[in-house]
Formats: sequence, structure tokens, C-alpha cells
Amino acid sequence: MKSNTYFLKPLMWGFVFLLVFQSCKDKEEDTPPTLSANAKVNTWIKEVMDQVYYWLESMKTPISLESDPEDYFESLLNRPTDRFSVIYPDYQELINSLQGTSKEAGYEFLLARESSTNNNVVAFISYIKKGSSAESKGLKRGDLITQINGVRLTLDNYQDILSKLDQPHSVSYFRYNPATDQFVAQTPVDLTPVVLSENPNFLDSIYTVNGDKVGYLVYHFFAPGIEGQSTLYDDQMDAIFAKFKAEGIKHLILDFRYNGGGFESSAINLASLIAPNVTATDVFSKTKFNSFIMQFPDYQNVQRLFKAKAQNLGPVLANNRVYIITSRRTASASELIINGLKPYMDVFLVGDVTVGKNVGSVALEDEDNPENKYGLLPIVSQTFNKNDQSDYSNGFQPNLQGLELSQKTLLPFGDTKEYLLNLALNHIAPGSFPTARMEFVDRTDLGSTLDAHPRAGRLIIEYDFLKK
Repeated sequence: MKSNTYFLKPLMWGFVFLLVFQSCKDKEEDTPPTLSANAKVNTWIKEVMDQVYYWLESMKTPISLESDPEDYFESLLNRPTDRFSVIYPDYQELINSLQGTSKEAGYEFLLARESSTNNNVVAFISYIKKGSSAESKGLKRGDLITQINGVRLTLDNYQDILSKLDQPHSVSYFRYNPATDQFVAQTPVDLTPVVLSENPNFLDSIYTVNGDKVGYLVYHFFAPGIEGQSTLYDDQMDAIFAKFKAEGIKHLILDFRYNGGGFESSAINLASLIAPNVTATDVFSKTKFNSFIMQFPDYQNVQRLFKAKAQNLGPVLANNRVYIITSRRTASASELIINGLKPYMDVFLVGDVTVGKNVGSVALEDEDNPENKYGLLPIVSQTFNKNDQSDYSNGFQPNLQGLELSQKTLLPFGDTKEYLLNLALNHIAPGSFPTARMEFVDRTDLGSTLDAHPRAGRLIIEYDFLKK
């Protein structure tokens, strides 16, 4: 008699197969699907924005998790109200740039259309950085660049050309000759970008006006220091004010024309050197967060207080006034200074209307995913002064208007004939300094290399709980 085992074997193996298959299926259902690299980054972005984004209720519906992270981040933002939130491909490069460290040739410039009758673009060098390739090659403020790498700047190509300035390049330029009132062609120079740490304390000078001394400070961005020297620049600022105080200045001019912002802590430090009779219990600014963060009692009444500084000049400034030179690039931390000082003194603005940024960002990285190099700078707060005023989203209007590009050339910083400084000095003491205004030139400001810096238009607040 034949054994039934032969017939049972297929049935047994089939049953075993069904058991194994069902077990694997259950295991697959219990294991979360592996996310792609983009999906991991975008999941992190969404988790961050759901907690810290200032316009939380107005955040948009995101696009696919598989999207490019920069597109995904952009899809969330409350545009056009939110003009400032941004994502960067490398967090560490972002932090370095906020501190003034980047690979560059060491010069900044302003762009303008050469004439309404052609598409040519010219670039006026606005300043040269110490220790840079541009400095070693003899470039100066006011030099007029027409070509880069032998290519004429035009409305069609200038943005693409500017995006490559971190690579070796040559510049063809002209220099103004006051004797002939002409721009004269110079020998083109080759520039080699290097990693450069720019000091924001660009220049300080003292002038005598009708027997009174005037302190003048050119400050290009707000940063306390660099890695390894975390308070270097703030300490230098304290030393500058100590010198002003020892010299007995009666007037103070802050030049913020190119200052697009930076760290809130340095703004507090500088304001504490200026506001009269403030102590460590006086309110410089107030900070408001979104509805999620504000539900926690510790963050419902956040105040930033002045520091008690021995170098403070406030009580000796004539008419309880500080002069601030501004432009369309004066933003965020610079405007925080203006707004924060207004309850305490007369803030007199010389120049152009400011950007109008009354909101703050925090720099965030993904500490749990080392493969995610992105850095976020979302808007997380709005700032107010002691009197709860924050109504400058359209910028601060100048008391005395002046546009430096309306001049034929740009004179050196600190020169008493330099247009905006001259306006301020002659308002302090009319007629004390001869004006050197040439015929006004009708120019359209097209932009600046300054606009591309991560710190441009940024107020960087530092709250550890947001980073966690």
C-alpha cells in the first residue's frame, strides 16, 4: 500500500510557506518604510516649522516629501508677508558667514545701470576688506568696475557673473581723477579668493567741530566674535567707546549704511554703550513668538535688558541725540538699535529709508541626522521696544535724506567730504565742513554684493530652547 506521505508533503510545505509569508507580511507592516534622503530632511524641516515658525497659523500645505528640500521649505512659507525666512545647503558655512568668515576676494560693490540708453551695468566698489586679495592689488572704494573676466557687465548677465566671485577672476576698472573730473582706465587685476574673516568694526574716527568732538564709527554687521574668540568684536567695540569717552566726544555718528544685521547679542552690547543712564534692569527690547511657544509661561513676556557698561556715552551726548547713517541696506539688528533707542533718546537718521525688518530668526541644524547638512533661518519672533512699538515693517524714514549713488564717485570712509558723513557733520554744526558735492547723477540702484550675504536682512536671536 502506498504511503500518503507523498501526498501530504506538498500540503505541509504549502502550509509552512503560508505561515512564513504571513509572518513576513506582518513584520513588513510593523516596520516603518525607509525614508529617502530628501524625505528625511523634509520631515525634519516640517517638525521644526510646526514648532517655531512665527506665522504658524498661516503656514502653507507642503509639497511632496520627496521634493528638493529648498523647494519643500519654500512651499511652507507665508509669502509675501514673510520676506526673510531662508534655507542654506550647509549649516556650518551659514554660521561662518554670519560671523563674517567666507571665501572671497575681499571687496563689496554697489551696482547701477550705466545709462538709460543702454543695458550696461557698472559696479562701484563700496569698501575693501583688510588682508584680502582686493587690498593687496590696490583696489579702492569708489573704483568703477566695468568687466569681470573680460566680460562686460550687462542687465542680462551680471547676476550670473556675480554668482562666481568666489572663484579666481580678473576685474577691469576705472578710477576717478578729481583733477580732471574723469574716470581713468586702470590696469586690470587678477584676484584670488581666500577664506577671510571680516572684522565688522571697519573704522572709527574723531573730528573736532566748533570745539566739540564728534565720534564716528563704521560698523558693517553685528557679530560678537569668531570661533575661538567668541567676544572679540564686541570687546573691540567696547574699546572704541572707551576711547571716545576718554577723548570727551559730545556727538556720535554710527554708520550703518551697509549693515544688514546679525546677532541680537551684539546689538544689545552696542545699544548699552549709547543709551543714557541705563542699567541692567532697563528694557532694550521685547520678543514675541508664535502661538505654540507662547503657551509656555516662560516665553510669554520675554524681555532683553541693557548691559551696565562703564564705557557708556549716553549722558555726555549733546541734545541726548545719536546720528545714524542709513541706506536701503540698513536692516534687522541695525533697525533693532534704532527702535530700541527711541524711547531713551533722539535717534536722527541720515541717508535713505531702511529695509523694514522687525522680525528675528534662529539658526537651526539637524543634530540627529549627520547626513543632513542643511541650515534653517526661519522667522521665529517679532521684536518690540520698551514702549511696545514695532511699526517699522516699511522701514524707518530718514530725517535728512541722501543717496550716495547720487554722487559721481564714492569718497573714502572717514573723509569729511564723503557725502553722507558730510551731511551728518554739517547738521551737527552747519557750515563747519566744506561740502564736496559734485553734480547729482541720476542712477538706479540694481543691487549689491552685500545683498547675497546670509546676514543681509537678518536678526539672529539666540535661544537654546528653540534649537532643541
